[in-house]
Amino acid sequence: MIDLKTFENLADTPLADFAAKPTTLTEGQVEASNLLWTSADGRTRIGVWECTPGHFTADRTAAGEYCHIISGRATVSGSAGQGARDVGPGDLLILPQGWTGEWIIHERMRKLFVISASPDI
Repeated sequence: MIDLKTFENLADTPLADFAAKPTTLTEGQVEASNLLWTSADGRTRIGVWECTPGHFTADRTAAGEYCHIISGRATVSGSAGQGARDVGPGDLLILPQGWTGEWIIHERMRKLFVISASPDI
């Protein structure tokens, strides 16, 4: 049987304890998340993530990510500084599988994320 799942009020969804952001370039930057759903094959994960202001690197070589920004503001750019995009509440950011780059969080950010890995990459 296939179960339908719903998640309400993502802006107030409880998160795990905040911890140091592993890829930060800004001392003291912390993040927290709550994994809401994982596909049976483990290739797709959906959750809520929050991070304090700062600068960090990101690597999406193993899986793409779709980010729906709930609150906060950031600038996201490719690893060589190309393709910078400003994102804020209501925006959808797509980081295709294979992308690497950097985030600069200007205001504490909360997003819904969908991470999905292609089986052949």
